[in-house]
Amino acid sequence: KIALEHGSKIPVLWGLDSVRGANYVKGATIFPAGIATAATFDADHAFAAGRVAAKDSRAAGTHWAFAPVLDIAVNKLWSRTYENFGEDPYLSAQMGRASVQGYQGDYKSDRTRVAACLKHFIGYGYPFDGSDRANRHIAAHELLEYYVPPFRAAIDAGSATAMESYGVVNGEAIMLSHYYLTQLLRKQLGFEGMLVTDWGEINSQATLYRTAKDIEEATKMALQQTSVDMSMVADDDSFGRTMLDLVANGTVSEERLNESVARVLQLKKDLGLFTDPFSDPQLARTVGSLQDVNAARDAVRESATLLKNENNVLPLSVEEKVLFVGPTLDSTRLMGGGWNVHWQGPSEEDGDAVYQGFGDTIIRGVRKVTGVAPKYMQGVDIDGEALIDIDKVVKAANKADKVVVGLGEHTYAENGGNIGQLLLPAKHIELVSAIANQTDTPVVVVLVQGRPRGLGSIAQDAAAILNTYLPGAYGGLPIAELLYGRSSPSGRLPTTYPATEAQASSTIWQSSYGEYAPQWAFGYGLGYSNITYTNVTVSHSDLQMGTPVTVSVTVTNHGPYAQKEVVQMYTHQQYRAGYAPELFRLRGFTKIDLNVGATETVLFTLTAEELAFWDRRLRRRIEPAPVTVAINPFTQKDISAVVQLRGDPGYVLEEAEY
Repeated sequence: KIALEHGSKIPVLWGLDSVRGANYVKGATIFPAGIATAATFDADHAFAAGRVAAKDSRAAGTHWAFAPVLDIAVNKLWSRTYENFGEDPYLSAQMGRASVQGYQGDYKSDRTRVAACLKHFIGYGYPFDGSDRANRHIAAHELLEYYVPPFRAAIDAGSATAMESYGVVNGEAIMLSHYYLTQLLRKQLGFEGMLVTDWGEINSQATLYRTAKDIEEATKMALQQTSVDMSMVADDDSFGRTMLDLVANGTVSEERLNESVARVLQLKKDLGLFTDPFSDPQLARTVGSLQDVNAARDAVRESATLLKNENNVLPLSVEEKVLFVGPTLDSTRLMGGGWNVHWQGPSEEDGDAVYQGFGDTIIRGVRKVTGVAPKYMQGVDIDGEALIDIDKVVKAANKADKVVVGLGEHTYAENGGNIGQLLLPAKHIELVSAIANQTDTPVVVVLVQGRPRGLGSIAQDAAAILNTYLPGAYGGLPIAELLYGRSSPSGRLPTTYPATEAQASSTIWQSSYGEYAPQWAFGYGLGYSNITYTNVTVSHSDLQMGTPVTVSVTVTNHGPYAQKEVVQMYTHQQYRAGYAPELFRLRGFTKIDLNVGATETVLFTLTAEELAFWDRRLRRRIEPAPVTVAINPFTQKDISAVVQLRGDPGYVLEEAEY
């Protein structure tokens, strides 16, 4: 109102990090983190999360969401792993496209939608030492091959805005780079929307990275060398003052200023702010609706990933005497993680009271499923500093039929989540070891975590392991339902799960000659039912440009549970002249519903163009060779076929300037 009554009378554009629902709006439904959404292998969940986040953001008068997060999460130490859609370019691209569509829809006419913001452009997910904002060393052709695809998909989906990335790639500041922010983003990828910096990144060139002499020089370089339109700062007006001085003295042209002003004004016009810049009271009535909560819970049901299940220890039975132990089982805030009520998530002092009843816990979910209050003991604190009443825990475990142990991480975001090693805290591991080695009671471990933490002896001591990622405030009931077999787990790992610290940056698309021996591979996950794959066929033995082949596989559910099954198609080029082929590349996936006894034939389309790669001269081209087409290679052995990729190695499909 103040903006409309004073000065230029131009309405204010409000933006927030609504990355998993409108996570700063009271009562809004907080969805699973991006990494969990990716684990569903169903882009409809990315769409739904974006759709609800948009509606609830608009209800609070916010018109712009700083989402989706499209970084490729390579180094699993990284504190922002959970915000993204995993390590795979194809999976991230599908999720990113659906997410943009969920946030934006027809945002130029639909006032329940917001402007999406693809971020962080680019290469943010491979910090050299795993710490947030650390330098990234990424060859230009590898950047195009693995890191660009999600952003290209989001741009093609019409994302109205973009955000540049913190830090530097190969020593070059993203914020000041003509190549990254003009040549690549604008000219090659065709982005026409408004470009915003990440928090304080122009000033940080002088104060943190030392890539500019002072703030004035940083501002000048950003305006002269890049296509940035807006500086994200909340309490510093130096950008505006310095920019006006630079224009006044002729250092920056008025045309350059007008270029950015036009994009900002166009965005405000598209969002309807010149017509009605205020929140809609009618939308406020829909915030936190049961429909929204159920959508979030459905995402949890389909994201939780069963990694181990010896002797079918899961599902639990309501007739069994089960002991529940561990800090993540009786906490809403720990299921939420960062970007959840607060930037770093609720503190220990905040506790669960900060949700004011908008959420649940796994323990409350168990009570609802079983109809009785479960026996619960904390066992260890979330930071793993001390075991709590361990003798009593072991004594109670001896009397139980099974023990469920909930472990994971405290809440964090960005630098607040930097760690020196992947391994879970020693006391977490000791808790499981004590129960497993001092009793004969099977142990089920439920992981609530934002990145794949090292398990140490837990991987052997636990009879079953269920990874729930960060399921959000309403994750308790669906996790309890999965534990008790109300539904069968169908999530699949969207990242490689390292077995050692040295594997922190292992990916499914690493060079095939290197060892790939993680704890669990990308795409891995189990269900409660016996699913078999047979009859893999390709419609033609040759694969060449302009002539796709159809890949067919038959999937059967032998029971005893109905199952949502993720069918994944990968390729492995058996050799590639001059360039090491990847271990596997994900080329397609779908999720099907199979009742007990049902059989379904799944079809994929594979093109030669998909198998083109970027070489060191920044040319995208094909190298002919036999290609193995594999279906779910880490759960279904030897379910594959071979096609002969044909093409002229000298023919360039796409070329990039550097």
